[in-house]
Amino acid sequence: MNHELVLVLDFGGQYNQLIARRVRECGVYCEVKPYTTPLAELKAMNPIGIIFTGGPNSVYLDTSPQVDPEIFTWGVPILGICYGCQLMAHNLGGLVTPAQEDTAREYGKTVTYYDTSCRLFQDLPEQGISWMSHGDYMAKVPDGFALVGHTDMCPNAAIADEVRGFYGVQYHPEVNHTENGLGMIRNFLYAVCHAKGDWTMGDYCRTAIASIREKVGDGKVLLALSGGVDSSVAAALLAEAVGSQLTCVFVDHGLMRLNEGDEVEQAFSKWDIQFIRVDAEARFLGKLDGVDDPESKRKIIGEEFIRVFEEESKKIGAVDFLAQGTIYPDVIESGAGDAAVIKSHHNVGGLPDFVDFKEILEPLRMLFKDEVRQLGRELGLPEYLVSRQPFPGPGLAIRIIGCITKEKADTLRLADYIFRDEIAKAGEDKNLNQYFAVLTNTRSVGVMGDGRTYDYTLALRAVTTADFMTADWARIPYDVLDKISVRIVNEVPGINRICYDITSKPPATIEWE
Repeated sequence: MNHELVLVLDFGGQYNQLIARRVRECGVYCEVKPYTTPLAELKAMNPIGIIFTGGPNSVYLDTSPQVDPEIFTWGVPILGICYGCQLMAHNLGGLVTPAQEDTAREYGKTVTYYDTSCRLFQDLPEQGISWMSHGDYMAKVPDGFALVGHTDMCPNAAIADEVRGFYGVQYHPEVNHTENGLGMIRNFLYAVCHAKGDWTMGDYCRTAIASIREKVGDGKVLLALSGGVDSSVAAALLAEAVGSQLTCVFVDHGLMRLNEGDEVEQAFSKWDIQFIRVDAEARFLGKLDGVDDPESKRKIIGEEFIRVFEEESKKIGAVDFLAQGTIYPDVIESGAGDAAVIKSHHNVGGLPDFVDFKEILEPLRMLFKDEVRQLGRELGLPEYLVSRQPFPGPGLAIRIIGCITKEKADTLRLADYIFRDEIAKAGEDKNLNQYFAVLTNTRSVGVMGDGRTYDYTLALRAVTTADFMTADWARIPYDVLDKISVRIVNEVPGINRICYDITSKPPATIEWE
């Protein structure tokens, strides 16, 4: 696929994926590469522009990530963000030093003033809030660079060499906190790099179908379908491309949400594919009997999923391709390797060698989540699948605290459905990024009718977030919470108390287990 390309060179910044997403939102294809990538490989990709990301290091230390200065001789425009800005200054004859109190060690929202005659800021307001995060200072700006942005503390919040197309900003234009940040990125792409903007999902969809057909030929493809967004969109793309050559194995572990298995099956009925739905509820619940440790639950479910999939694939026999719904953040994260693991992540990505196949097919590996959803719409998948919230691989197993039984799963399924139903009726679903119910193992005394009850407490969780790295608890209107509470207590046997979780991430995670 020969799209024009912008390279994001990653120096360890926490926002590297976000930068690439913003570039793609502007209609330009973009890939993230580690700063250690050989220069010849980067040059061969023929980028129209390069963006250096931020990073936690100080550029003047021997141990900090560097780039071969030859990159500045290519005649390709470069935008340096934060560390990337200081790296550019450091390499081109400027001087970067630790910031003192009077030389702007700045963090957070900072009023910034821009020179709008500079191409980076053309047609944008002359001042706005920017998101700063730097403890170093450019004491000397390299020759050929003009100061094009400043704050009250810092004279060189943005620098530019318009002749060579080199720009550096001390703040993060890619985050939502920076006003007009997307406009600045757009200016870099269109006014500086002269992008045409040829990256659209409709176009990608057509190209991807053609390239899958070419690669698969008359081969057979096998896909483990979880019912999540990624595996569903991968399945739809493959179904569109190779039809009956595709076999989808959908393992229903009995820990899905209400009617979910039927909805997944229904969504794929329009394609001529081999769709195998395995009802494995009894089997999974049997394995989980008496287990209350969250990590053990995840491992048991992950392993059992593979066992079931293995048994089904043996019935099918040899296939040419094993398809997976890997998406671009998975690819970037596995390449980065230094992000701490919060919990073992159950992804079908670990599918083993014993399934008899020649090659792995990952048709979504270059797409971000929002692009995957858009592709799903292009392919005609129903909105309930495409806009489905993140749902953990182990399903309701890690939303039932303590041991799992069929009764508890059924109780939670119904309560969770009522919560989601009322949120949608109130139109609140557009304001929330993830919301679900958790069945705690706390029981408390209640009163129903004339009798006392001793039943379970249900917790409701709803968050707003841009990236799921951090999240804020959602301010759902009280009258909506009231309606949800009344309905659940009246309609779901076994629950007599409802709590709403008002903890942000950090310190809490989004899921309870």
